[in-house]
Amino acid sequence: MECLSIMNYVMYMVKIRFINRLMKVKGYLGGDEEVPIMYIHALMAIVGSVSLLLIMKFQELPISHMQHTLLVLVEKACVIVVIAYVISRLPQFGEILEGKFTFKNQIILILIFGAISIFGTYSGIDIFGAMANVRDLGPMVAGLVGGPIMGLGAGLIGGLYRLSLGGFTAVPCAIATILSGLLAGLIFLVNKRRFIGVFWAVVFSVLMESIHLLLALAISKPYSQALIVVEELTVPVIVANAMGVFIFGFIISNLLREKETEHERDLFYDELERKKHELLVANKIQKSFLPDKLIKIPGFDLAALNIPAHEMGSDFYDFIPLSKDKVGIVIADVAGESFPASVLMALSRTILRGEAKNQKPSLLIRYLNNLISVDIGPEHEIFITILYGELNTKTRCFTYVNAAHNPPLLFKKQSMKVDELAWGDKSLGRLGNMNLEEQKLKFESGDILLLFTDGVIEALKDRESPGEEVLRNLLESNYELSSFDIVEEINKKFIKSETNHDDLILAVLKAD
Repeated sequence: MECLSIMNYVMYMVKIRFINRLMKVKGYLGGDEEVPIMYIHALMAIVGSVSLLLIMKFQELPISHMQHTLLVLVEKACVIVVIAYVISRLPQFGEILEGKFTFKNQIILILIFGAISIFGTYSGIDIFGAMANVRDLGPMVAGLVGGPIMGLGAGLIGGLYRLSLGGFTAVPCAIATILSGLLAGLIFLVNKRRFIGVFWAVVFSVLMESIHLLLALAISKPYSQALIVVEELTVPVIVANAMGVFIFGFIISNLLREKETEHERDLFYDELERKKHELLVANKIQKSFLPDKLIKIPGFDLAALNIPAHEMGSDFYDFIPLSKDKVGIVIADVAGESFPASVLMALSRTILRGEAKNQKPSLLIRYLNNLISVDIGPEHEIFITILYGELNTKTRCFTYVNAAHNPPLLFKKQSMKVDELAWGDKSLGRLGNMNLEEQKLKFESGDILLLFTDGVIEALKDRESPGEEVLRNLLESNYELSSFDIVEEINKKFIKSETNHDDLILAVLKAD
């Protein structure tokens, strides 16, 4: 039983491998798989060399006349394939594959494929007064890639040359060559002016050569001699022409794939350049929304830092003059994809600046939330965390609301301790009609308020300490410095950090 199970398993694996190989061959024939041209050329060189060697040893080897004819035609087809590669690199051939038909490139390729057809006849073998050849190869390929005009043109050249040589099969052979180019061109049109692929090109060549041989039987006289010729030539002619079309098809498929890849690459680079330009413009617009220069706040020293993670940042801060004695202070983090988040940032800042003088902090943030939540809604992954407050420079009171933003750090000079401002648990953009409780703090001389976004915490964290602890330590150890110097000390930590996946916004407000 064990032996039987092992045998079944082995047979199953062999079957799977065989099916995989078949699928791979099918992919090649369908033009879905990329086959390096150099492999094809190497194969053709080997086949051509072996064929030539066997032809030379014809008298010494037990090879039938039909087999000898097949070897000769295969060897000629290999020569034509080498010529085909050279033709495929001509600019006119590339233009045809791209669908750019001109009088000039069609004439040039008609002459070239017509010459290939003549070579196929010239290099053929006389079999009982008929020619065993690969004459139809040129017109068929011309039609399959260039349409009926090119196919018919190349077919006429090859067909008329064959007719000029005479022989009892001259007329059917000339007609068949002309028909091969014309029918190939019609197939090109039916396939919406595209190459039909390797597999169907080979099928067409087999059918066309079969028609060729049937015409020779039907028209050539005497019939008995025509029958002998057809019996002798059926296998060599069909195999040689099919092999030639097969290799030609691979070359064409690879060229088409190259053209498609180049086109996709060009489109990608064009789109990339367009996106870069759009982001550059958007970046300039976005920067214009952030303060160019920080305002002077009587009795306070102010400094800020903005490092966007991408071309377009979505975090923002602002200092809004409300009156002679009041300043609005805002820091916000817009979560979501770069472009829509930046748009929402610009919209939010505009609303805040327009309404800050008219409403107190809790009502202003509620008003902002009601406006943006209509368009965003709870199902979207874009929202805003924000801290907004009013600083009264006379009383040194700061009244603020926190909508789920990282609570700022407050260094109290008197106690020499760092505390957090109040947390908030409701972000903007998800639900309407939210109520936020206002909080208050009073600045004493030497107190420092440090506002930041979550990107700062991420950038400062290390293996030993979380980002908030690092930030606290920096604030405690540098409290005697100016706001600008404190920002610089923190920025030095950013430069050393390897983590910077989010926007970095930092603002320091120090009471004189």
